[in-house]
Amino acid sequence: MLKFSIIIHLRYEENFVETLKNRLRINVGFIVNSTVGYHRDFPFEFPSYIDEDLELVDVSGNINVGRTPQGLIVAATFSGKSKFECGRCLTVFDKEIVWDFTELFSFKEENMSDSGLLVPEDAQIDFKTLFREYAILEFPIRPICSEDCKGLCLECGQNLNLKDCGHIQVKTNAFSKLKDLLN
Repeated sequence: MLKFSIIIHLRYEENFVETLKNRLRINVGFIVNSTVGYHRDFPFEFPSYIDEDLELVDVSGNINVGRTPQGLIVAATFSGKSKFECGRCLTVFDKEIVWDFTELFSFKEENMSDSGLLVPEDAQIDFKTLFREYAILEFPIRPICSEDCKGLCLECGQNLNLKDCGHIQVKTNAFSKLKDLLN
Protein backbone atom coordinates (compact mmCIF):
# COMPACT_ATOMS: atom_id res chain seq x y z
CA MET A 1 0.00 0.00 0.00
CA LEU A 2 2.81 2.39 0.83
CA LYS A 3 4.60 1.68 -2.47
CA PHE A 4 1.44 2.55 -4.41
CA SER A 5 1.05 5.81 -2.46
CA ILE A 6 4.64 6.84 -3.23
CA ILE A 7 4.19 6.19 -6.96
CA ILE A 8 1.03 8.31 -7.06
CA HIS A 9 2.78 11.07 -5.11
CA LEU A 10 5.79 11.03 -7.47
CA ARG A 11 3.53 11.17 -10.53
CA TYR A 12 1.62 14.06 -8.97
CA GLU A 13 4.91 15.93 -8.38
CA GLU A 14 6.04 15.26 -11.98
CA ASN A 15 2.74 16.63 -13.30
CA PHE A 16 2.99 19.63 -10.99
CA VAL A 17 6.51 20.44 -12.23
CA GLU A 18 5.34 20.04 -15.83
CA THR A 19 2.42 22.39 -15.14
CA LEU A 20 4.82 25.01 -13.76
CA LYS A 21 6.98 24.74 -16.89
CA ASN A 22 3.94 25.36 -19.10
CA ARG A 23 2.59 28.30 -17.09
CA LEU A 24 4.01 30.78 -19.56
CA ARG A 25 2.46 29.12 -22.62
CA ILE A 26 -0.54 30.93 -24.09
CA ASN A 27 -2.94 29.86 -26.82
CA VAL A 28 -3.29 32.96 -29.02
CA GLY A 29 -5.29 31.35 -31.83
CA PHE A 30 -8.38 33.44 -31.13
CA ILE A 31 -6.29 36.65 -31.27
CA VAL A 32 -4.72 35.61 -34.59
CA ASN A 33 -8.24 35.27 -36.03
CA SER A 34 -9.45 38.58 -34.52
CA THR A 35 -9.56 41.98 -36.19
CA VAL A 36 -6.57 44.32 -36.19
CA GLY A 37 -6.47 46.30 -32.96
CA TYR A 38 -7.91 43.56 -30.73
CA HIS A 39 -5.83 42.85 -27.62
CA ARG A 40 -6.15 40.82 -24.45
CA ASP A 41 -4.41 40.75 -21.06
CA PHE A 42 -3.12 37.51 -19.54
CA PRO A 43 -2.29 38.04 -15.86
CA PHE A 44 0.17 35.68 -14.15
CA GLU A 45 0.76 34.98 -10.50
CA PHE A 46 2.57 32.03 -8.99
CA PRO A 47 4.42 31.44 -5.72
CA SER A 48 7.71 30.33 -7.27
CA TYR A 49 9.49 29.87 -10.57
CA ILE A 50 12.54 27.63 -10.75
CA ASP A 51 14.48 27.08 -13.96
CA GLU A 52 18.11 26.32 -14.86
CA ASP A 53 19.80 29.40 -13.35
CA LEU A 54 16.76 31.39 -12.29
CA GLU A 55 14.90 31.10 -9.00
CA LEU A 56 12.11 33.55 -8.22
CA VAL A 57 9.37 33.72 -5.60
CA ASP A 58 6.16 35.77 -5.48
CA VAL A 59 6.11 36.13 -9.26
CA SER A 60 3.37 38.25 -10.76
CA GLY A 61 2.92 39.88 -14.10
CA ASN A 62 0.82 40.59 -17.11
CA ILE A 63 1.21 39.79 -20.79
CA ASN A 64 -0.80 41.89 -23.22
CA VAL A 65 -1.15 40.37 -26.70
CA GLY A 66 -2.50 42.57 -29.49
CA ARG A 67 -3.29 41.93 -33.15
CA THR A 68 -1.50 44.01 -35.81
CA PRO A 69 -1.46 43.58 -39.60
CA GLN A 70 2.07 42.08 -39.42
CA GLY A 71 1.60 39.83 -36.40
CA LEU A 72 1.05 39.86 -32.66
CA ILE A 73 2.56 42.59 -30.51
CA VAL A 74 3.36 41.42 -27.00
CA ALA A 75 3.93 43.80 -24.08
CA ALA A 76 4.77 42.08 -20.80
CA THR A 77 5.57 43.29 -17.30
CA PHE A 78 6.73 41.03 -14.45
CA SER A 79 8.06 41.23 -10.93
CA GLY A 80 9.49 38.70 -8.52
CA LYS A 81 11.92 38.26 -5.66
CA SER A 82 15.23 36.46 -5.81
CA LYS A 83 18.08 35.77 -3.39
CA PHE A 84 21.36 37.60 -3.85
CA GLU A 85 24.67 37.69 -2.02
CA CYS A 86 25.82 41.18 -1.03
CA GLY A 87 29.03 42.24 -2.76
CA ARG A 88 30.25 44.05 0.38
CA CYS A 89 29.28 41.93 3.41
CA LEU A 90 28.49 38.57 1.73
CA THR A 91 25.10 38.18 3.45
CA VAL A 92 22.24 36.65 1.48
CA PHE A 93 19.22 38.90 1.03
CA ASP A 94 15.97 39.02 -0.95
CA LYS A 95 15.54 41.68 -3.59
CA GLU A 96 12.60 42.39 -5.83
CA ILE A 97 13.31 42.72 -9.51
CA VAL A 98 10.96 44.19 -12.10
CA TRP A 99 11.30 43.65 -15.84
CA ASP A 100 9.32 44.14 -18.99
CA PHE A 101 9.61 43.48 -22.68
CA THR A 102 7.85 44.26 -25.93
CA GLU A 103 8.24 41.91 -28.89
CA LEU A 104 6.56 41.33 -32.25
CA PHE A 105 5.63 37.78 -33.24
CA SER A 106 5.27 37.94 -37.05
CA PHE A 107 2.79 35.95 -39.11
CA LYS A 108 5.23 35.59 -42.03
CA GLU A 109 9.02 35.40 -42.26
CA GLU A 110 9.22 38.45 -44.52
CA ASN A 111 7.58 40.58 -41.78
CA MET A 112 9.92 39.27 -39.08
CA SER A 113 11.65 41.81 -36.84
CA ASP A 114 15.26 41.60 -35.63
CA SER A 115 14.20 39.28 -32.80
CA GLY A 116 13.20 36.58 -35.32
CA LEU A 117 9.97 35.62 -33.57
CA LEU A 118 7.18 33.93 -35.49
CA VAL A 119 3.68 32.95 -34.40
CA PRO A 120 3.81 29.13 -34.21
CA GLU A 121 1.50 27.12 -36.46
CA ASP A 122 -0.37 25.74 -33.44
CA ALA A 123 -0.76 29.32 -32.07
CA GLN A 124 0.74 28.26 -28.72
CA ILE A 125 3.35 30.85 -27.74
CA ASP A 126 5.71 29.81 -24.96
CA PHE A 127 7.05 32.93 -23.22
CA LYS A 128 9.40 30.97 -20.93
CA THR A 129 12.58 31.91 -22.83
CA LEU A 130 11.72 35.62 -23.08
CA PHE A 131 10.60 35.65 -19.43
CA ARG A 132 13.90 34.08 -18.32
CA GLU A 133 16.21 36.19 -20.51
CA TYR A 134 14.67 39.53 -19.60
CA ALA A 135 14.55 38.61 -15.89
CA ILE A 136 18.26 37.71 -15.84
CA LEU A 137 19.10 41.02 -17.55
CA GLU A 138 17.64 42.84 -14.53
CA PHE A 139 19.85 41.03 -12.01
CA PRO A 140 22.38 43.43 -10.49
CA ILE A 141 26.02 42.76 -11.41
CA ARG A 142 27.22 43.59 -7.90
CA PRO A 143 24.24 43.35 -5.55
CA ILE A 144 24.37 45.35 -2.32
CA CYS A 145 22.04 44.59 0.59
CA SER A 146 21.67 48.30 1.44
CA GLU A 147 23.25 51.58 0.38
CA ASP A 148 24.81 52.04 3.83
CA CYS A 149 26.31 48.53 3.98
CA LYS A 150 29.67 48.75 5.78
CA GLY A 151 31.04 45.49 4.35
CA LEU A 152 33.66 43.26 5.96
CA CYS A 153 36.68 44.21 8.03
CA LEU A 154 39.76 43.98 5.84
CA GLU A 155 41.81 42.62 8.71
CA CYS A 156 39.61 40.04 10.48
CA GLY A 157 36.63 39.55 8.14
CA GLN A 158 33.98 40.66 10.68
CA ASN A 159 30.70 41.84 9.17
CA LEU A 160 30.79 45.51 10.18
CA ASN A 161 27.00 45.80 9.88
CA LEU A 162 26.62 43.40 12.81
CA LYS A 163 29.49 44.40 15.10
CA ASP A 164 32.46 46.76 15.12
CA CYS A 165 35.63 44.71 15.56
CA GLY A 166 37.75 47.68 16.63
CA HIS A 167 40.16 47.60 13.71
CA ILE A 168 40.83 50.90 12.00
CA GLN A 169 39.37 50.91 8.51
CA VAL A 170 41.58 52.93 6.19
CA LYS A 171 39.79 54.04 3.06
CA THR A 172 42.07 54.05 0.07
CA ASN A 173 41.46 55.56 -3.30
CA ALA A 174 41.99 53.01 -6.06
CA PHE A 175 43.37 55.77 -8.32
CA SER A 176 45.92 57.17 -5.84
CA LYS A 177 48.78 55.27 -7.53
CA LEU A 178 47.88 56.84 -10.87
CA LYS A 179 48.00 60.29 -9.29
CA ASP A 180 51.56 59.55 -8.10
CA LEU A 181 52.57 58.81 -11.70
CA LEU A 182 51.63 62.36 -12.73
CA ASN A 183 54.23 63.83 -10.33
